[in-house]
Amino acid sequence: MRTVPFFSALLLTACVTINIYFPAAAAEKVADKIIKGIQSEETVDSESQGTVEPQTYFNGIQIVSQLLEATVNFVMPVAHAQSADLSVNTAEIRKLRARMKSRFAALKPFYSSGAIGIKADGFIVAKGAVALKDRNKVNKLIGAENSDRQRLYQAIANANGHPEWLAQIKSTFAARWISNAQPGWWIQSSNGSWKQK
Repeated sequence: MRTVPFFSALLLTACVTINIYFPAAAAEKVADKIIKGIQSEETVDSESQGTVEPQTYFNGIQIVSQLLEATVNFVMPVAHAQSADLSVNTAEIRKLRARMKSRFAALKPFYSSGAIGIKADGFIVAKGAVALKDRNKVNKLIGAENSDRQRLYQAIANANGHPEWLAQIKSTFAARWISNAQPGWWIQSSNGSWKQK
């Protein structure tokens, strides 16, 4: 009779709560790597676009004795924490990165002249005066770049099986676009004011 309460208590204490948090530090590293790759003069190396292993956090009770662990595993299968993996090496992500990298050469003179700037949300906007002959080109470049940035964030969230991370990925990239802005580029602060980096 005493074994039933013992096993009931054992099962209750063996329950493990597994939480996979958004891996912010890993997301920053991925964002920096992607942004620097887009803004570099070098070609994109698909071998270096692997995954970044973030830390997975979880709360739970560790089973001290192997006998106790074996008993619990027999009665209730072990719950394995899914590793949060910020993979950025999918065909869609590689395609978006390549397009953004090739577009950067056309955008760079407009960043440098102050014609475009990086908003606080990480997207770009026409900021300064643009010559009449370049307005259509600049507007198309801005539209294409902003669209690809949004697609990139969604693709990263989807590739990692966490579409709910979209807002956090977008926010992380926003901060990293601003941080990786080159000297002389216009950036917007969170209060809406503009300054040159």
